[in-house]
Amino acid sequence: MGTSWDIMCGFGGRRPVLRLCPGRKEIRMRKWILVMSVAVLMAASASGQVKQVNVEQVLNLLDKANTTFKTVQTSFVWDQYQKVVDEHYSQQGVMYFRRSGNSVEMAADIQKPDRKYLLFSGEELQVYLPKADQVTRYMAGKNRQDFETYLVLGFGGRGHDLPKNFDVHYAGVEAVGGAQTYKLELVPKAQKAKAMFRLITLWIDQQTGMSVQQKFQENGDDYRLAKYSSIRVNQKLPDNAFKLKTTGKTKYISPNS
Repeated sequence: MGTSWDIMCGFGGRRPVLRLCPGRKEIRMRKWILVMSVAVLMAASASGQVKQVNVEQVLNLLDKANTTFKTVQTSFVWDQYQKVVDEHYSQQGVMYFRRSGNSVEMAADIQKPDRKYLLFSGEELQVYLPKADQVTRYMAGKNRQDFETYLVLGFGGRGHDLPKNFDVHYAGVEAVGGAQTYKLELVPKAQKAKAMFRLITLWIDQQTGMSVQQKFQENGDDYRLAKYSSIRVNQKLPDNAFKLKTTGKTKYISPNS
C-alpha cells in the first residue's frame, strides 16, 4: 500500500473493524528515536553537572588537599618552547615536596639531559650544577612568599591563597594523562610577575587535588609546559631527597647578596 503501516482486522463486539498498526520499519524507527532521545537527555544532564562546577569548588578541593598534605613525590617532564627559533628544550627528573611548618619545601632532581639539583627551603633557593661543582644561592628575603607561590604551585598550597596573587578563572574539565582534571587559568596580579608570565594554566586532578600539568605562557608565544606523572601523596620520601649531593670542593656563589 506504499505505507509503513499495516492494516489488520480486529473485532469489537460483532462488527469487524480496521486498525492501523505500525509495521516493522516503523517500530525500528521509534526505537531508534527513543534511544537517541535518552542519549541526548543523558548528555544534557552530564553537561549540566559540568557547568555547576565553579572556581569556588575547585579552590575548596585544593584547600581539602592542603589539610592532609604532608609529602608529594612526582616524576616530571618540563618542555621549554622558544618561538623565535621554533625550538623545544626538554628536561626530566623527579620532584619532591614536603610540609615544613606553615610552608612547603621543594627539591628537584633533574636527570636529563644534564644533571642539576634545585632545593627551595627556608629563605633560600639553591641550584647545584654537578659538572661545574657549583651551587648558586638565591636569597628570597621579603619575596619568600612569591618564591613559594610559583615553585610549589599546584602541590599542597591552599586554594584560597591563589586569588591573593592571581585573577583565577575556571576553564572547564579536561582529561590529561588518564586523569579527569579541572582546568584553572591564572593571571598574575603583580606587574613584575605579569611581565614574566601573562597566563598560567593548571590542570588539577579531580580526585587528589594535585596538579598533573601546568603551562606558563610568557609575553609572546614562548611557554613552559610541565607534565607530572607517578604522583605519590603522603608516602615516605628518600632520606636524601632534600640534600644537595655536593662535594668537599663545591663552590658557592650568591648573585644577589
